[in-house]
Amino acid sequence: MSEKIKFAVVGCGHIGKRHAEMVSRNPECELVALIDVKDKSVLGIESFDVPFFASLDDFLNSGIEVDVVNIASPNGFHFEQAYKVIDSGKHVVVEKPMALNKQHAEKLIFQALHKHKQVFAVMQNRYSPPSAWVKEMVESGKLGEIYMVQLNCYWNRDDRYYKPESWHGKLELDGGTLFTQFSHFIDIMYWLFGDITNIQAKFADFNHEKLTDFEDSGFVSFDFVNGGMGSLNYSTSVWNQNLESSMTIIAENGAVKIGGQYMDKVEVCNVKDYVMPELAPTNPGNDYGAYKGSAANHHYIIENVVDVIKGRNSITTNALEGLKVVDIIERVYALKNSTKG
Repeated sequence: MSEKIKFAVVGCGHIGKRHAEMVSRNPECELVALIDVKDKSVLGIESFDVPFFASLDDFLNSGIEVDVVNIASPNGFHFEQAYKVIDSGKHVVVEKPMALNKQHAEKLIFQALHKHKQVFAVMQNRYSPPSAWVKEMVESGKLGEIYMVQLNCYWNRDDRYYKPESWHGKLELDGGTLFTQFSHFIDIMYWLFGDITNIQAKFADFNHEKLTDFEDSGFVSFDFVNGGMGSLNYSTSVWNQNLESSMTIIAENGAVKIGGQYMDKVEVCNVKDYVMPELAPTNPGNDYGAYKGSAANHHYIIENVVDVIKGRNSITTNALEGLKVVDIIERVYALKNSTKG
């Protein structure tokens, strides 16, 4: 298959534009359309010389040939739009979260199997060198038995982010803090250590009562099905700027901590009979002006899509893993009804 893989992007906000940019830069790809409900003039997409559509239906009915459609719209639309794409016989790349509930994610996977199409879930933090390094440390057994894992995600999301006209903060479209801000970190945890059980949680809404429909902070503790215990402490109430995202691992043969604003630095590595190698540098974080996002690794996702469709490689972020992240968040949030906040 030597011809270019044709892509369209749904949703032309910060992330959608990044998808379009990465597709445009890849010599094996061609961007064939952009789709957004907003008027073209307000989106800042003049640099992309491709047809523009106001709805996914309009695009799918246009007769324009496409192989893959990337969904970068508000969270609450991901399932419905991805389902339409699969149903029309195209592959789909879905930004996180894949859906806002497990049932929808399962439905999407079932339809993809039925139509023999691929669902690529976006989990770009897996591509950062510290993540790949920790994965190797865990899988090779160098750390031995895992005792404890602590995930700390302390970010700033204030009225510069939760604007009244935005979908951010609206329960139906956003889903909640864990879905929009911290699902990447839950993905990394699941990727490294597997599923969780015996979940306990408490939630609070400290300074977002007027900005969002849901909690801004939480303490979550659990056991790993594969052994060991873990906790996730998170907040978007931090003043002015992000504070940290970090993962501390206490294991039989040593302790490791990855940190930095986007888990892009190995801060501690004390492991028996082991010398830390020099890792490749992490890509810089996505800069959205007033607030910052996670490391800019979307080009790896586009490369993987091309490799999979051309039969050169296997999928790095499969839909079942996307489903598990949704499932874990849903089980954590199920405890909200039984706790205050």
